[in-house]
Amino acid sequence: MFAKHSPAPLFVAILIPMLLAGCGKSPPPGGFAPPPAQVTTLVVVPRDFPAAFEYVGQTQGSKDVEVRARVTGILEKRLYQEGSLVKAGQPLFTIDPKLYAAQVAAAEADLTRAVAQKAQSDRERARLVPLAERKAIGQKEADDATSNAELSAANVQAMQAKLDELKINLGYTHVVAPISGLSSRSMKSEGSLATANDTLLTVISQTDPIWVGFNVSENDRLRFTRAVAEGALTLPKDNAYEVTVKLSDGQIFPRRGRINFSDTRVNPTTGTYEMRAELPNADLALKPGQFVRVVLRGAVRKNAIALPQTAVLDGPQGKFVYIVGKDKDGKDIADQRPVVVGDWVDADGGNFWQIDSGLKSGDTVIIEGIAKLQPGAAIAVGGGVPKAGASSAPAQK
Repeated sequence: MFAKHSPAPLFVAILIPMLLAGCGKSPPPGGFAPPPAQVTTLVVVPRDFPAAFEYVGQTQGSKDVEVRARVTGILEKRLYQEGSLVKAGQPLFTIDPKLYAAQVAAAEADLTRAVAQKAQSDRERARLVPLAERKAIGQKEADDATSNAELSAANVQAMQAKLDELKINLGYTHVVAPISGLSSRSMKSEGSLATANDTLLTVISQTDPIWVGFNVSENDRLRFTRAVAEGALTLPKDNAYEVTVKLSDGQIFPRRGRINFSDTRVNPTTGTYEMRAELPNADLALKPGQFVRVVLRGAVRKNAIALPQTAVLDGPQGKFVYIVGKDKDGKDIADQRPVVVGDWVDADGGNFWQIDSGLKSGDTVIIEGIAKLQPGAAIAVGGGVPKAGASSAPAQK
């Protein structure tokens, strides 16, 4: 006995393809292919690029003078506005001068006494020497008179020197600015005891010109030396860099400077070389202690490859670029190429990555239209002119 089978499944199996064909929904073999991505490319051509090196720096006065008390006494008065610009010789503080004025008066009296004694000794010698010559008195008396006159003259000189010293000390009770520059706050208030050669009263910084100190790491120095030896980098002779300063808000300080010191020794604590730049600062726009970015220009990278920063992407394995490749049918596709980047290159108003390895002359790199690219994706090269400064030529379609 045979079982009966329903014809419904067979009917449905035949009906579905017919409906799809009638509605035009049958997909072509392989599905719908998206149109090739429109991209702009450039052909890599090595060339020379200006090199700029940037470091963190801090401003400092070209002269920083600690103003200290030269005599001991009570600080009577501050005579300047804290934080203001002071001129050399301008009074800053007064230390109680009464004690030193009294010492000067006493020394003047001692000097007057010594002068009088010298005059007496001179008269005695003038009287006795002729008598000794006539044998009216013994020679010893004349010699003693001469010695007394000489001792009196020496005593006058000693009293004069003592008076000069005390007058200098009296002058030190009026503390004046040793240089012109920006003053800091007063370290001692009025009424405080100031100790000679110990008490710090204030600090004056000469800010025109102003100095900017910064440090270059030992690794950077070795890298530069190696690149110069390989002919890949040239540095300005005698550190004749053009120095530009970026302020904390990103603005560029309008005046440029020069390097005025470069240490040849490595700081054992920081492992860096100390360098210092000097900039004109007549308007006091830069103040001591500011943190800035120091940019050194004047070096040249030789036969370098550089790409716009937008052409260099980050992936799980590091940085990479897309170059134009070919599929098995000879059509253009996007190939992923890992690269090793170096420093940023600031050229012709644009920012570029220096490519240390991964690309060679003649490679065609995709620089625009890469946002949604995938390795192996079909592309349509649109050519175009590369951004200014790119070390390349526009690709030909």
